[in-house]
Amino acid sequence: MTPAVHARDLVIRYGDFVALDRATFDLAYGESLGVVGPNGSGKSTLLKAIAGLVPAADGELHVLGVDPRRVEPGSIAYVPQVESVDWTFPATVWDVVSMGRFPRLRFWHGFGVADRAAVQRALDLVKMGSLARRHIAELSGGQQQRVFVARALAQEPKLLLLDEPTTGVDAATEYALREVVRDLVNRGLPVIMATHDLDTVEQWFDRLMVLDRRLLAIGTPRDVVASGAYASIREHTHVHGHLRLDHEPHETHALHPEIHP
Repeated sequence: MTPAVHARDLVIRYGDFVALDRATFDLAYGESLGVVGPNGSGKSTLLKAIAGLVPAADGELHVLGVDPRRVEPGSIAYVPQVESVDWTFPATVWDVVSMGRFPRLRFWHGFGVADRAAVQRALDLVKMGSLARRHIAELSGGQQQRVFVARALAQEPKLLLLDEPTTGVDAATEYALREVVRDLVNRGLPVIMATHDLDTVEQWFDRLMVLDRRLLAIGTPRDVVASGAYASIREHTHVHGHLRLDHEPHETHALHPEIHP
C-alpha cells in the first residue's frame, strides 16, 4: 500500500538556513509517529511541510499519494502549538470547531445537518460538548487544546498532524487526548505528532523519530529510547522531564469569522 507520507532526502530551508536536512521516512496508514528533538530541530517545520504550508527546497515529499500542495482540501488536519494561536478572537467553542468544516464546504452549499453532526461528534470525542457556547478566551489551556483538536477532528481528515498538543495541559487532558488519538489510529488514521514529553512516548506512538535538523533515529519507541541518539538528545536538552520548546519560525494562526449552528 502507498504510504500516507513518503519523504526521501527532504530538505526545507528558511532563506539560507537549513531547517531540515535530507530526512527520509515513511508513515503508514493506521500508524502514529512521534517526533522528538531539541530547540530548532525542525519538528514544526516538518509538520508544516507535510501540511503544504512550507515548500520543499529539495528531495521528495508525497502526502496521501501526491504533492502536499495538491492534496484534496480537508484531507490534512494540522493542529499548531496553542501558543501560536490568537485566542482573543471573538468566537465560541462551537464557532472554532465549526471552522474545521470549512475545507469540506462547497461554495454553493451552506453549513448543513451533516456538518453540524460532525462538529458535535468532535466535541463529544474531546468531552467539550457542555462548553460549546463558552467563549474560547474563558477556557483553560487544556480546554483550549481540546477545542483545537476537536476542530481538526470535525474536518474528518485522512491525515492528522499534531504540534505539541500536550504542552501545558493537565494529566487528565493528556490522557483524554491520547485515548482519542489511539482510537483514531486503530481505525486506520495516520498521525504524526511532535512532542517534548519523553515519559509517555511508548503509550502514544507506534514509532518514534529523533530529529535534530537531520533524522538521527527512527524505530519503535523502545528501540529508539535505548539508542545513543535519543540518549544524547535527552542528556543535552532535558529539563524537568521535557525537552525545551522550539523557537522555529512560525506565524500566529488567526481564527476565522463566526459560524453559528
